[in-house]
Amino acid sequence: MDLRNLGFDSPLLTILEDMLDIPEEQEKTRNNPSRAYVRDAKAMAATPADVMEYPTSYVFIVDMPGISHSEIKVQVENENVLVVSGERKREKEKDEKEGVKYVRMERRVGKFMRKFQLPENANMDKISAVCKDGVLRVTVEKLPPPEPKKPKTIEVKVA
Repeated sequence: MDLRNLGFDSPLLTILEDMLDIPEEQEKTRNNPSRAYVRDAKAMAATPADVMEYPTSYVFIVDMPGISHSEIKVQVENENVLVVSGERKREKEKDEKEGVKYVRMERRVGKFMRKFQLPENANMDKISAVCKDGVLRVTVEKLPPPEPKKPKTIEVKVA
């Protein structure tokens, strides 16, 4: 039974649902977004990025402190959507062995993701990604502008 139908609605209910891990099939019966959608939205909001346009390229800069280059995925979906994703993990086993207890935990752990709609002049074959000092830099080269079409001359005949 969904308590929201009875007029009860609070953040506490959402927390309890997350703790109880209600299956997504039941979630879809409500008017709420799916858990996967909320998870992706949080991951995107927590992944800030800068986008710059140069004369010959577009550059996407995403801060990724403490994340190894092997944990970062850069992909192109649907022919023109650049997706940067990955996951920052906490070293649970090491912390548990050493008896570590967190007094405060502010650095974000978990999945991160950003999606960027690429413009029509982006060259999908010329994309590079470099991660240095915790900063990911994805460069997408631009296609050269199309050459202007030469006017077609039509011969005028005498009738």
